[in-house]
Amino acid sequence: MAFVLLGVAIVFEVLATSLLKSTDGFSRPWPTVSCLAAYAVAFLALALAIQRGLQVGVGYAIWSGLGTTLIVIIGALMLREPVTPATLAGIALVVSGVVVLNLSGAH
Repeated sequence: MAFVLLGVAIVFEVLATSLLKSTDGFSRPWPTVSCLAAYAVAFLALALAIQRGLQVGVGYAIWSGLGTTLIVIIGALMLREPVTPATLAGIALVVSGVVVLNLSGAH
């Protein structure tokens, strides 16, 4: 159940981050409310996942690592943001870090 909640947390964090640009600096009410509500659900789901036995370090590493990777993909596909070799290297390092944490028995 902890990993299901972690998946929910990742989905809502990615949704909230995707909405940030549409808030126009939090000056547009509905995108702002949607963004903040999605972040609230993301943090609640992450907290519940940790409460149900997921270690904080591992949970946060997976949450932030997958969230970062998905946001880069969404930025490239939907927002036409450039993906440079440095971006790809950074994502590879993030994913590698999450894998190392999980393989090290930190969970």
